[in-house]
Amino acid sequence: MDEVQESFISHLVELRDRLIRSIASVILIFLGLVAWARDIYTLLARPMLASLPVGGHMIATDVAGAFFVPMKVTLMLAFLLALPYVLYQVWAFVAPGLYAHEKKLVPPLIAASVFLFFVGMSFAYFVVFPTVFAFVNRFAPEGVMVMTDIDKYLSFVMSTFLAFGITFEVPVIVIVLVRVGLVSIAKLKEIRPYVIVGAFVVGAIFTPPDMLSQFMLALPLWLLYELGIILARFIATPRPDEGGELDR
Repeated sequence: MDEVQESFISHLVELRDRLIRSIASVILIFLGLVAWARDIYTLLARPMLASLPVGGHMIATDVAGAFFVPMKVTLMLAFLLALPYVLYQVWAFVAPGLYAHEKKLVPPLIAASVFLFFVGMSFAYFVVFPTVFAFVNRFAPEGVMVMTDIDKYLSFVMSTFLAFGITFEVPVIVIVLVRVGLVSIAKLKEIRPYVIVGAFVVGAIFTPPDMLSQFMLALPLWLLYELGIILARFIATPRPDEGGELDR
């Protein structure tokens, strides 16, 4: 009983240490970037600023919005830059309890997940934002000056980044589902029509209320689903020589 309690306490201590390291890494990067907070926000707002009509500009309606919004953006960037180190801390904590074949599978999946999430965010920033903002602002009525609140813009950008980041995780999700035996490739093909309809439903929920942005989320989601099925054929089937023993 004492050994079990000591083991539990040691795990809690290790978890605390790794959480502290992860939080400290984010804070250190944030402190290193905070001097450029205004420039970082300007970079984030560039797609909107470039699409505004002549005379249009962004505004801050909250008293401290002009200060806190750039800080939030900088903190978000600091977390993204620290994400590989944070995920390493998570991996180092759970790795001792995994089987040998799981240890071989998890790191590539984590690396692919981070890469695809960044690709999804980049797709939103470089493709979706310029297209959608230009399309929406073009329909502003005559005599109406377009002015976007920076706090609302940040909320929109973060939700869109999250939506596209998760969307680009679809191949990894498909591979994991097939790998653990929760679904077969044949079943994934069978439910393809439902996935396509679901993709457009997701696009309608997580994008602005226009067909263009809905299509720009739904189409990649569907194509990435197809890519996941193709990749699952090659890398998601367990090999016969993969054992089930713990490699501690």
